[in-house]
Amino acid sequence: MYCRPRFASRLASTTTTASFSPSMCSTVSPSSASASASSVPFWSQKCRSLSFSYSLRSLRWSHGVDWRSTGSLRVQAWNSVPVMERFHRWIATTSSEHPFKGVVTSLPKPGGGVFGKFYSLPALNDPRIDRLPYSIRILLESAIRNCDNFQVTKDDVEKIVDWENTSLKQVEIPFKPARVLLQDFTGVPAVVDLASMRDAMKNLGNDPKKINPLVPVDLVVDHSVQVDVARSENAVQENMELEFQRNKERFAFLKWGSSAFHNMLVVPPGSGIVHQVNLEYLGRVVFNTDGTLYPDSVVGTDSHTTMIDGLGVAGWGVGGIEAEAAMLGQPMSMVLPGVVGFKLSGKLCDGVTATDLVLTVTQMLRKHGVVGKFVEFYGEGVGELSLADRATIANMSPEYGATMGFFPVDHVTLQYLKLTGRSDETVSMIETYLRANKMFVDYNEPQQERAYSSYLQLDLAEVEPCISGPKRPHDRVPLKEMKADWHACLDNNVGFKGFAVPKEEQNKVAKFIFHGLPAELRHGSVVIAAITSCTNTSNPSVMLGAGLVAKKAYELGLEVKPWIKTSLAPGSGVVTKYLLQSGLQKYLNQQGFNIVGYGCTTCIGNSGELDESVTSAISENDIIAAAVLSGNRNFEGRVHPLTRANYLASPPLVVAYALAGTVDIDFEKEPIGTGKSGNGVYLKDIWPSNEEIAQVVQSSVLPDMFKSTYEAITKGNPMWNQLSVPASTLYSWDPNSTYIHEPPYFKNMTVEPPGPHGVKDAYCLLNFGDSITTDHISPAGSIHKDSPAAKYLLERGVDRKDFNSYGSRRGNDEVMARGTFANIRIVNKLLKGEVGPKTIHVPTGEKLYVYDAAMRYKAAGQDTIVLAGAEYGSGSSRDWAAKGPMLLGVKAVIAKSFERIHRSNLVGMGIIPLCFKPGEDADMLGLTGHERYSIDLPNKISEIRPGQDVTVTTDSGKSFTCTVRFDTEVELAYFDHGGILPFVIRNLNKE
Repeated sequence: MYCRPRFASRLASTTTTASFSPSMCSTVSPSSASASASSVPFWSQKCRSLSFSYSLRSLRWSHGVDWRSTGSLRVQAWNSVPVMERFHRWIATTSSEHPFKGVVTSLPKPGGGVFGKFYSLPALNDPRIDRLPYSIRILLESAIRNCDNFQVTKDDVEKIVDWENTSLKQVEIPFKPARVLLQDFTGVPAVVDLASMRDAMKNLGNDPKKINPLVPVDLVVDHSVQVDVARSENAVQENMELEFQRNKERFAFLKWGSSAFHNMLVVPPGSGIVHQVNLEYLGRVVFNTDGTLYPDSVVGTDSHTTMIDGLGVAGWGVGGIEAEAAMLGQPMSMVLPGVVGFKLSGKLCDGVTATDLVLTVTQMLRKHGVVGKFVEFYGEGVGELSLADRATIANMSPEYGATMGFFPVDHVTLQYLKLTGRSDETVSMIETYLRANKMFVDYNEPQQERAYSSYLQLDLAEVEPCISGPKRPHDRVPLKEMKADWHACLDNNVGFKGFAVPKEEQNKVAKFIFHGLPAELRHGSVVIAAITSCTNTSNPSVMLGAGLVAKKAYELGLEVKPWIKTSLAPGSGVVTKYLLQSGLQKYLNQQGFNIVGYGCTTCIGNSGELDESVTSAISENDIIAAAVLSGNRNFEGRVHPLTRANYLASPPLVVAYALAGTVDIDFEKEPIGTGKSGNGVYLKDIWPSNEEIAQVVQSSVLPDMFKSTYEAITKGNPMWNQLSVPASTLYSWDPNSTYIHEPPYFKNMTVEPPGPHGVKDAYCLLNFGDSITTDHISPAGSIHKDSPAAKYLLERGVDRKDFNSYGSRRGNDEVMARGTFANIRIVNKLLKGEVGPKTIHVPTGEKLYVYDAAMRYKAAGQDTIVLAGAEYGSGSSRDWAAKGPMLLGVKAVIAKSFERIHRSNLVGMGIIPLCFKPGEDADMLGLTGHERYSIDLPNKISEIRPGQDVTVTTDSGKSFTCTVRFDTEVELAYFDHGGILPFVIRNLNKE
């Protein structure tokens, strides 16, 4: 499943006057045709008496298409220029009565009065709705509420009601999310684009204020803080000061955006991690807008937006360009997804954490195959999971490949809402509405059977302690097998589970001096141990569990070695409050896990520098050093350039591995260290029971902590409040800025769309294998000192110490274009085994940085393409992984398969995504990447079909067939306009 802003021109007839007839409405399915009149769906009854007409005179179509022709008007509509003109005519001449006015119902308060009105699913009187998964019911309610027979039609409603049949057919439906969520790494370029779109609108002679969010937009600044200072009581303050020094310009720009654009809330730096703030504070669960109640739903520019699914809010990640279009009122077009029903039974055993559970679930769902699908959890085992445990599972939806990992609202959800400071009346409204609209699960009542596309089941009692790595989140390793697995990784060929270390080198010891102390590293030595990431820091059980491990270890005389970089980055100030309340923070401090800041830190690569002595020991001795973190991503090169082995683990296990100092240990058989008594201390000696953890949670996590934290959250901090920004509609671009730069996307933009393009005699810029991630394509971490981006910054007077990260400079297209394909661990087949961000300039045979090669091709007027394997673009929903290649001149990517969001982003930037036929890839076809490639596409958008086959020819005589991955007609419309944002601008310009 994928989501795109929806271009929906609904034309009912090929004559100048179109009459609405019953045949255009949703109809009763054959199975229910003989049912009594009372069981006939509401809209079928209603449409029998409803008719309307509208004028089509003077409609003009681009490319000279005659609108009176007998061809498909829907296809022709994609070529239409005056889209908004048609829309307003339709609005002006159509009855103002909502098509589903008859199902609007008042929602009474338990004590008298009403909460408001809502669109009632039970009032549709359709038995099919009772079998729908809860996640699909949210899509249905949205379609009914937003139905206008233009952007959302009754046919769309029927598709969703008939989900059991239509979900098998890849049908397209519209979806309007209730709100949009941003973080600063993806939020800054989004606001840059909005500011640039205002300039474009002005240049077209129109009102720039038309570019303005129409739905609530929440932006949380959480991706900028780095672990520069660790193991210090002053780490939070010092890291924040450095954060503001580096990012003052970005932060001022965001502060400008929060006042220049309506409906935009910016949560300042130092407040927490976006997904934890969303869970504890921003999530509404049910909206009440002007007396109309409806379910909360959200799309976000971070792939882990799915964390909110644990709260019963439908949410998932999209690319920044998609989010921008959604902000501007474009409905999102999505393929109606299949839903995997995942039944949970039993309860977790003592000593097993939610992290162990989510790593197990991730492995199971990866194996099952859930890409493009919703996963909905049900069964009595769900009732045994805390809301925080559910959120942990929902958070890692991107890692198991699903669009959502959804937990419907139940009593546990309501208890969490009260705990986190939502008012009693708000919680009462949420429960009353969801019960009335058949969206609430009550495990005390008989459960009606729901239909799912496929089924999985897990007995929670079967989950065992585990970690994942060393290079992918779904490579789960049971803790008892970790030592054997590590040695296998040392032996194996280089790959996801291999480092190819010769046997004679495996016991190498690198001795060095750390601040006057003798120290040593071996393969598998832990050099980074980080309690980090929204996945776990929102869960009091594992956070307090980590504190108990630190306490027990300290009492037995164990300490973490000083050269291990330890850090604790809570997802909100609430965590600090309950760690202090419990008395456990002091023990974490004694083990080096001082709080370093409130943000993503190590999980996104903001781990900061290692001590120079450690860096030298690793580099000079080619040590396979390890990082252990409580994060959700561990792709090579992401956490830190020098940690080639990266393991995901629960916070308590992060502390345990830090104490052990190595991942080369069998915790069941080997001691972690020697205690002050002289005896070996084992993991079992410092591991708390579930009962111990539950008692601390009960006594330490209090509602007032949430209330006081979030009452102050939008007040900012002194550094944020001191930022001075002008009040203006248009942004004043500074040509000398290395952080915020006007992008080139809309320069010389024409009123009419440019039309589609093929590819002629293109060179291969890069030739990749499988699993190239968005971290490979557009890294977020540090800027290498010898890279093209570094050269650009140095030429503009930026000192190396002030380079900051690629993620922090996403508001500057010049930096980001140079940072495209700049990951130091990227493997390009053109380099014949050499690892690094370079490629071969085919015409000359020179080895160049990718950026330099791309600019040489562009200067010569030569197109380029990228060859890739399976899962191209997996990882974070990073729009720069599509923007960057576009700026480099890449016209097409030919891959075995694409990650959902990344494929959509390529389309959104006008890059053609092509898939090899099943069983084929570049190697099998004998392609080396030294050929020139031509892709013959029609020059009229009306002649291109979603998912059609095209022939790719090469100058070597080889040709092969690929599938064009424009998956819907709306994506063809974007391609016709050169991308989503030009499409939106042109349509707003027509208003």
